[in-house]
Amino acid sequence: MAVKGVVHDALPVRDIAQSGAAPTLRKADLHASVRDPVLETMTFLNEVTYRYPDAISFAPGRPYDGFFDIEQIFGHLRRYLDHEAGQGRTPEQLRTLMYQYGPVAGQIREIIADSLREDERIDVPAESIVVTVGAQEAMLLVLRALVTGPEDAFLVSSPCFMGITGAARLLDIPVTPVAESEDGFSRAALEAAIAKERSRGRRPRAFYVIPDHSNPSGATMSLRARAELLDCAARHDILVVEDSPYRLVSPGPPLPTLKVLDKDRRVVHLGSFAKTVFPGARLGFVVADQPVVDDAGRTTLLADELAKIKSMVTVNTPALSQAVVAGTLLAANGRLSELNARAAVHYDAAMRLTLRHLDQCLPAARRAALGVRWNRPAGGFFLGVRVPFRADNAALARSAEDFGVIWTPMHYFHPDGGGLDELRLSISYVTPADIAEGVARLARFIEAQSEPS
Repeated sequence: MAVKGVVHDALPVRDIAQSGAAPTLRKADLHASVRDPVLETMTFLNEVTYRYPDAISFAPGRPYDGFFDIEQIFGHLRRYLDHEAGQGRTPEQLRTLMYQYGPVAGQIREIIADSLREDERIDVPAESIVVTVGAQEAMLLVLRALVTGPEDAFLVSSPCFMGITGAARLLDIPVTPVAESEDGFSRAALEAAIAKERSRGRRPRAFYVIPDHSNPSGATMSLRARAELLDCAARHDILVVEDSPYRLVSPGPPLPTLKVLDKDRRVVHLGSFAKTVFPGARLGFVVADQPVVDDAGRTTLLADELAKIKSMVTVNTPALSQAVVAGTLLAANGRLSELNARAAVHYDAAMRLTLRHLDQCLPAARRAALGVRWNRPAGGFFLGVRVPFRADNAALARSAEDFGVIWTPMHYFHPDGGGLDELRLSISYVTPADIAEGVARLARFIEAQSEPS
């Protein structure tokens, strides 16, 4: 049965270009970001995964599906609506709350603020929070607000989560990499980067970092390193953009956030519910309690300025997503750490199992002979493996096709082009059986790839 308005016989691309039905756009005339390898990374990894469906994949950094139950969504939504009704909202107001455009800065800021106090000891007013469409939007808003032009510099810990570098690319903001140390932070590297930017006549504005179980390396900053970072930021008058999505799904009591240690409101704290609730909600937030003074002497919060930008990006964050996440927070009395206790045990076991199989498949003497080594993260989803060959897309394709195992090239995460001899493993989405078999396949691939040609 034909549907009116639907064309069933598609023209070949060359015929479309000649038909006059639509202009042919040159890719060179589009924004340069569409040609940037960073923006093509996820497409490539997805294609590799789907092209080799029988391969075991250590690529996706997504939560384990086994913790999700469809019926929970409805329960959390109902709990939030009951909570709002208990606050005095009428049925008509509840209808408007769920069906209409909501406040730009978010409608569950009080609930998030309560949760931050309960779980993280971050005590900030609700007005300093902007609820965003995932932490990714929060990054975009912060970048757009802080970097005013080519005279400003934005620094990132390297290797770095590609979400922040991708957002910067969309905004034509070059990032300055600061090499990560085994301790997660190097004062010398940050100060050298700041000095270099100032010698070029640029103003360092902020430094982006994941202090806990970072993506991609898995490194965690020590308490001493956190104190050094905040001291360095104060002395050089820069902000710190803290992104920490893996804290509450990792074992043991976490170290205090940079935001808790921050006494001068230098830390802009990014939050995400992707790992602690579920990624499909696409809900994040930013704590931006820094004062902003205009030319007339009026003071607002940075959060107010971020909300202005958000109003022209996504208008507001979907009410349904906010309601479900708020219901989850209410059910846990704000303690996502307790809600995620079972998940933390699961991910910890997966990390330990991966490390144990790596040790078994590539014992110390053998990996020393090959020049292979890896780190041992205490939590999070990721670890890094250094190898004696170029771990690029071609090597990944061979690994998937000939050995049935997929990983992520680490060079995707290096803004300065490094990391060509490293790969990232994600342990969050693989079963124990797949970990055992996948690590064995990986070891065989590393052995074969390391042989002299």
